[in-house]
Amino acid sequence: MFFIVKVDSISRDHWHKRRATGGKRKPIRKKRKFELGRPAANTKLGTQRIHTVRTRGGNKKYRALRLDTGNFSWGSECTTRKTRIIDVVYNASNNELVRTKTLVKNAIVTVDATPFRQWYEGHYVLPLGRKRGAKLTEAEEEVLHKKRSKKAESKYKARQRFAKVEPALEEQFATGRVLGMISFIKTNEKFHYTYIKFVHIYYI
Repeated sequence: MFFIVKVDSISRDHWHKRRATGGKRKPIRKKRKFELGRPAANTKLGTQRIHTVRTRGGNKKYRALRLDTGNFSWGSECTTRKTRIIDVVYNASNNELVRTKTLVKNAIVTVDATPFRQWYEGHYVLPLGRKRGAKLTEAEEEVLHKKRSKKAESKYKARQRFAKVEPALEEQFATGRVLGMISFIKTNEKFHYTYIKFVHIYYI
């Protein structure tokens, strides 16, 4: 004995609903794939895992289920670097999203400060978030204390006039981690990683 079980999918169309007057509507066509509803990605913090989703016309979407890196931008310095996400520390909407380390828009995360420090020290030739007397590697010594021509020295001197960093942010660089806010998550078709952008590189 067989039973035919009808499974209704979640549909985001409007033509299966009644009219504003309360009258019924006759469906004028079959369902379309672009009208269905899919579960949210609920991207978690972890080793990168990306699934492909087949969409209408055989096209593909890339659904990030786990991520551990992102493209973060330091707005006041107009620079963007790919860096490692260390932890989710705050979410205004729900503490459950912090406990489960879910990466969603407006989540406050800590990220590795190294790529930003390397850029800053190379651009301004000034140390950032380093304690006095701290030992530097050979590569770092070369960047900060390299002998340069007079023209190059004058260029860096001009830049250094605008190199001020807020004390709250400098403290974070000293710990090796900076706080940022996720502004959007978009999985790229070609590179399979997600753009996560800094709206604020520090959060107080």
